[in-house]
Amino acid sequence: MLQSALRWSSLARVAGKANLQPAAAYSASAIPAPITAPDIHYTGVFINNEFHKSASGKQFPTVNPTTGEVITMVEEGDKADVEKAVKAARAAFELNSEWRQMDAYDRGRLLYKLSDLIERDRVYLASLETLDNGKPYSNSFSADVELVIRNLRYFAGWADKNHGITIPTDGPHLAYTRHEPIGVCGQIIPWNFPMLMQAWKFGPALATGNTVVMKLAEQTPLTGLYVAKLVAEAGFPPGVVNVIPGFGEAGAAISSHMDVDKVAFTGSTEIGHLVQQAAGASNLKRVTLELGGKSPNIVFKDADLAHAVNSRTLGSSSTRIFVEEGVYDEFVERSVERAKVRTVGDPFDLTTEQGPQVDGEQMNKILELIESGKKEGAKMCVGGSRVGDKGFFIEPTVFADVKDHMRFAEEEIFGPVQQIFRFKDVNEVIRRANATKYGLAASVFTRDLDRANVFAQGLRAGTVWINCYDVLNPQTPFGGYKMSGQGRENSEYALRNYYEVKSVITKLPVKNS
Repeated sequence: MLQSALRWSSLARVAGKANLQPAAAYSASAIPAPITAPDIHYTGVFINNEFHKSASGKQFPTVNPTTGEVITMVEEGDKADVEKAVKAARAAFELNSEWRQMDAYDRGRLLYKLSDLIERDRVYLASLETLDNGKPYSNSFSADVELVIRNLRYFAGWADKNHGITIPTDGPHLAYTRHEPIGVCGQIIPWNFPMLMQAWKFGPALATGNTVVMKLAEQTPLTGLYVAKLVAEAGFPPGVVNVIPGFGEAGAAISSHMDVDKVAFTGSTEIGHLVQQAAGASNLKRVTLELGGKSPNIVFKDADLAHAVNSRTLGSSSTRIFVEEGVYDEFVERSVERAKVRTVGDPFDLTTEQGPQVDGEQMNKILELIESGKKEGAKMCVGGSRVGDKGFFIEPTVFADVKDHMRFAEEEIFGPVQQIFRFKDVNEVIRRANATKYGLAASVFTRDLDRANVFAQGLRAGTVWINCYDVLNPQTPFGGYKMSGQGRENSEYALRNYYEVKSVITKLPVKNS
């Protein structure tokens, strides 16, 4: 039952196809031309630094969401392939292995080398990401790949700086702690940021000396497999990194495997429950979860409305927008006008702002939720329909007069649909913003610093942005409260997910008087 239920990627989420913002962005003129038909080099199961056919001999298609056509066939890894990958990872983690005997400094050098190779091939990788995922190439190049490189380099720097402490103790004893790798880490990533989520998982796991078995999203396996090839080229020992394309059976096998010591999952809250149950029912493996969100965004009447509207990128998880009554109508009007001029189309065109949804299943789910909003009485101001009959495009959509109890106001839409709510006072909007099972992120737009700080404390969310949104860097932790998950990605906090703390106490000799 677990295996049939674990269709990880079809329910996965992080932040939609939003415009993530690294510290420095590329101007349009600085972005090199894409490779609109990138050659596909790697489609196999990656174990021990080699690509293999799947154990079952099965393959599955990965589809171009712009056209709906098959890009290529990919090997379908399942439980048998996970078993082989875990054995390889366990062998690479043995105490006398090359990886375990390697200096921490050299682990960091390997991560730096991997980031250098990704930088070398960034045009190809960004093009491949756009082909397989559908996000605009300008985003793939300037945000996704850029953040991948920065993330790996950030954690490369941590490799030889993760250490314990000495502790004063009573009596003739010396005590200190060691930070030791957990072991074999299963990692399961979603379709929306394939490369970035791979880097978020690889970085802290490898910096701290673990080995990895990663399951890719079935919708978007191509960049993850190419990066696996770069892992081997960088010089990581065989078995340290193993990458499996496949469906729910592979994810379930990782979560329940008795020889996997830790599992990290990014995806839906529904599947996160199953991951945690499988981990608990097997060997009580460590679990970190980065799950669903329905992020509240609060706009006060003293905010820079033009900036607030432009910061609310359609297509992200920030679909619940609360606007103060005095500027509500103006904000809705500005949002509608912005949606009308938002360019939807060929993601390889540098002027395109919104590409297709990842597949037909996701597109139909979004369209069904749009219909539910209309039926429940929300006012659809613009959009609401599929664009064309080729590929999986949806019009930028804006709803006004949305009520908190409406189904599409509570469920994660994960598409280009804004729901704009009206509020009157501070206490009311904090209460309503927190009235959700999720707690991933939030934002507030106001010129009043005191009010902003009240919200930063009052909103139950893992990240609160003030007068900005989707600003993500390797140095800042990301993760959720409540049913948005547990544990944190990025920053020093992410390292804590990947090491055990061992106390060592030694009796010292005592001089006879």
